[in-house]
Order: sequence, then structure tokens, then C-alpha cells
Amino acid sequence: MDASRSYEVLIGRGLLAGLGQEVRRVCKAEKVAIVSDSNVWPLYGEAVKASLGRAGLEVVRFVFPAGEESKNGTVFLGLVDFLAREQMTRSDCLVALGGGVVGDLTGFASATYLRGIACVQVPTTLLAAVDSSVGGKTAIDLPAGKNLCGAFCQPRLVVCDLDTLDTLPEDIFRDGCAEVIKYGILYDEGLFRHLEEHRLRFDREAVVARCVELKRDVVMEDEFDTGARMKLNLGHTVGHGVEAQSRFTVSHGKAVAIGMAIVARTAAGRGICQPEVRDRIVGILERFGLPVGTAFGTDALYRSALSDKKRSGGRVDLIVPERIGSCKILPTPVGELRTFIEEGL
Repeated sequence: MDASRSYEVLIGRGLLAGLGQEVRRVCKAEKVAIVSDSNVWPLYGEAVKASLGRAGLEVVRFVFPAGEESKNGTVFLGLVDFLAREQMTRSDCLVALGGGVVGDLTGFASATYLRGIACVQVPTTLLAAVDSSVGGKTAIDLPAGKNLCGAFCQPRLVVCDLDTLDTLPEDIFRDGCAEVIKYGILYDEGLFRHLEEHRLRFDREAVVARCVELKRDVVMEDEFDTGARMKLNLGHTVGHGVEAQSRFTVSHGKAVAIGMAIVARTAAGRGICQPEVRDRIVGILERFGLPVGTAFGTDALYRSALSDKKRSGGRVDLIVPERIGSCKILPTPVGELRTFIEEGL
């Protein structure tokens, strides 16, 4: 990955055993803090700790309750206070072991603790592997909305051990599939067809590698999300509204799936894409067991969308499909957003 800091994304099986040597290779740390959650630590924490120990690194750990509700200021301040109490220095390193919440919290701590400390991302969910661990976006949620406080902070390394995906509950795996489908809609009809044909039995290594490759290309072009990278927000403006209205009982992937379906229906209704494109998008989401509708009404979703971080003054930049493999940015006045959502429900 070439961005403000270049780094590798390693994808394969059995990579956790060699994590310690990889950390040694990319930074000069003597001490490492593993950040994980209550679901992931019991599965992989001791193995990662042992690997880091074999590489001669001193290891401490910070484990917090799993779930989006932990991605908040209280847990974040608890994490950076922990790092201070453990006397972590700027030459040391954080290891984010977990899904998107772990990666976001750890990455934000990496950007802000001592004004910058090295971070290695070790995603253990499909969603984190293909999306949130790569590209350097980090954030926490505020009561007013999702991901409203954050920073761009590229990791030193991303290590995606596909063995960790084998222990995911099917519902969590499906959640990540929404982001995989998103990449096909945005950039790659061949990837989309592969997913249509193989459904949940798709080639995991090839698909994860392709999604990372696609995101790499976008981040290299627009690291700070002011142009082409905005397209990665397909389905997210409405999706974040669904998450917020549900108080995060609807997961990120499912909310994005709902958002993509709403956008596709509105795009077809307005002639931006053909009805066939809408039907393929809605159809593949349904075949992956993802929701394509919500009980939340237009007004509720509209209110939440007004707090979306992609709003710029009186405008929200929506991402809409033109065909499978190609989407465009549609600058939309805030006053028209309610109608846009209503047409897609």
C-alpha cells in the first residue's frame, strides 16, 4: 500500500504464528500493547501474545467489551490512559487484534497517543480484512453520529490471517459480505459475477486480495477522502442512519446493505441506472441473507443522515450506481435528501 506511509498487506493462512517477527521487521519496538475485545481475545489473544514474546517483545494487553457500543470516548480514553500507565513510548507499537471496532479504536489511539505511535492491524473479521483495516481511516462514535471523531493514520503493516475467518459466526461473516459486494458494485463486475455464482462459498483468499487491491488503488489516488475515495461510502449515508436509529443493534454490514438497496432503488427510479442493475444489487444482497429494507421511516433516517460526516455545508455527496462496476458521486442538497431516501424505501 502506497500512501503517506507505505506498508504491506499480508494475506494468507497461518500468519499469526509469525506475527512477532513481522512486527520486529516493520518497527523498532521493545514493547507491544495488544488491543482486542472480549470475543476475539479468548480465541487468538494468547497465540498472538506468544508470537510477540518469541520475538523478544514485552507484551501488555487491553481488552474491552465487544460491540459497536464500545467505540466511544470513554473506552478510547481508557485505552490511551492504559498506554500512559504502561509507559508506552513513541518507539513502541500497538497491535489491533479484532474486527472493525478494535481497528478503529486502536488506530485512533495510534494517531493521537504521544502524537503518534506505530500500529499493526490484525483483522479477524471479513469486514475488517477487506475494508476497515486498510486505508488509514480511524474514528470513534459520538452520541450525535457514527465516526464523527477520528484521524487518518496509516498502519505500519496489515496481517490478515484467513484462518481467523473460519471461527466467525455465519451471521458476522455475512455482515462482511456486504462490504465485499460493495466493491463489486463500485469497481469490478467480474468480482460481482463471482459472488453471484458462488454466494457464501466464494474464493476467500482471491476475493479478500481483490478487495484490498481495489481499496489500495483508491487510497493511493485519494488518501484523505476528498474525491475518488468518497465512492467507498456507497450505502453508508443511509446505512449509518439505520445503525443510529437502531442504537447499533443493526450491524454495520446489514445497515450498509439496506443503504445500498435504497440507493439502487432510487437510482433506478430516477433513470440513473437500469432496473436490471437495481434488481441485481437487491438480488445479490438477498441471496447473501442480507436485509434490503428497514422499518425505520423516512423522517428518522433523514434526521440521522444530517449528522453524517460526509455532509459538506448544505450538501451531502451520495454514491449511486450507474451500472455494475461503475458508480458516480451525486452531490445532493440537504433539502432533497429526504425525498431521495423516501423514493428508495
